[in-house]
Amino acid sequence: MGAKDGFIQFKRETPVSRDAKERIGDYREIYEPFSGEKLNNQAARCMDCGVPFCHNGCPLGNVIPEFNDAVYNQEWGQAISILRSTNNFPEFTGRICPAPCEASCVLGINKDPVAIELIEKNIAEKAYELGLIKANPPAKRTGKKVAVVGSGPAGLAAADQLNQAGHAVTLFEKDAKVGGLLRYGIPDFKLEKWVIDRRVELMLQEGVTFSTTTEIGKTIQAEEILKNFDAVVLSTGAAQPRGLNIKGDHSKGVHFAMDFLGKQNQVIGGEIEENPISATGKHVIVIGGGDTGSDCIGTSNRHGAASVTQLELLPKPPKQRTTLNPWPEWPMTMKTSSSHEEGAERMFSILTKEFTANEAGEVTGLTLVDIEWKEKGGRMIFEEISGTERTLPCDLAFIAIGYLGPAQNGLLQAFGAETLENSLPKSKNHQSTNPKVFLAGDMRRGQSLVVWAISEGREAAVKVDEYLMGSSSLPQKDESFFQVEEQIAG
Repeated sequence: MGAKDGFIQFKRETPVSRDAKERIGDYREIYEPFSGEKLNNQAARCMDCGVPFCHNGCPLGNVIPEFNDAVYNQEWGQAISILRSTNNFPEFTGRICPAPCEASCVLGINKDPVAIELIEKNIAEKAYELGLIKANPPAKRTGKKVAVVGSGPAGLAAADQLNQAGHAVTLFEKDAKVGGLLRYGIPDFKLEKWVIDRRVELMLQEGVTFSTTTEIGKTIQAEEILKNFDAVVLSTGAAQPRGLNIKGDHSKGVHFAMDFLGKQNQVIGGEIEENPISATGKHVIVIGGGDTGSDCIGTSNRHGAASVTQLELLPKPPKQRTTLNPWPEWPMTMKTSSSHEEGAERMFSILTKEFTANEAGEVTGLTLVDIEWKEKGGRMIFEEISGTERTLPCDLAFIAIGYLGPAQNGLLQAFGAETLENSLPKSKNHQSTNPKVFLAGDMRRGQSLVVWAISEGREAAVKVDEYLMGSSSLPQKDESFFQVEEQIAG
């Protein structure tokens, strides 16, 4: 794979980001282009490691050493064939995936891992540039009709796979544009929306039908879909946010993160003129230390917030792996996002106690206290540290502490899909308690990554195809289409 001594000869290198002071003035992607010889050198770092743990690290099972080798040899047709065999949308994952594959890279045992995500993005963009990614409608149609509800990464992947299998696919989306979380959750400075539009146009040319501004139970009923389609895939995500449940959390100025991020994306997309939630000149507090919280920081800085503070319940992670967190586990280490670089105070081991508000009900402050984590009875608990309670000024607060499961809007019940006590739907092999209805993505497995959602959509498509046709030739995670082609050719 690559150059024999590439991992010794070349150091890990990733794209340079635009200056923080410049980039907070817009919502464009923050990274400068990265290609040519530099990209070739990064692909050369992939070792002939014998057992490529990166395969297991990737939820899609991407065939990583092989596409790295193709990039090193500048065989772009081969590279995109390998990548496309397991990943419907490498242009998405190459931009927004946290790259668990890199955490499992063998080189990462004692060196910086291969820059797999960077290589993946550049394969996709080079393939578009060379005309290697183009509409490829199925040669035959089965006469079967499938409805996919929800156009996030899971729904798009399921629709793409089922269309390629020859089924007539209609994808229903409640919002004005296709993309779900990709469009209305992830800021443009991480994923510009022309990237989604480019892929959607290809899917349209391949025969997928998109029905936007279509909400089940309002503009169309579940009974109608069940009657008119041979199978249904539900993929509306984990849209029920976890609340903070402290005094004053319903004060004016306290919002769930996605209410803020979604509206900002609508502004940039030209759907609305102004974000009803403005961070301009305000003291912003973000509660939650994950990616969504980070996105709130970046967006607040672009609004021109007076200050941004991010609070995290858990302790500050170490800079490097500990003995309790060995390779190839996901590294529980300190991570600094591009949004953090743009400006924010980060506080760890913090418990929020109460929001304070003025007579108009507008939030004015947040009372919090430092905590200490201790082991007790084999599990970690925290205790408040006496004398540390204080109130921070707060004009605007965003709650970004995750999601409980699917939205409690009656959708699952309308399709006859029973749920578990934790609100997730009952399923076996992606099939719900209604044999005609299948499940994919965060709606089925709970809050997770975009790359997992794509994997879920692909696997659900296989089960739908089997249900409709008795068997399926669609690729599964343990056997990529690329591998099948090689076997047939051999």
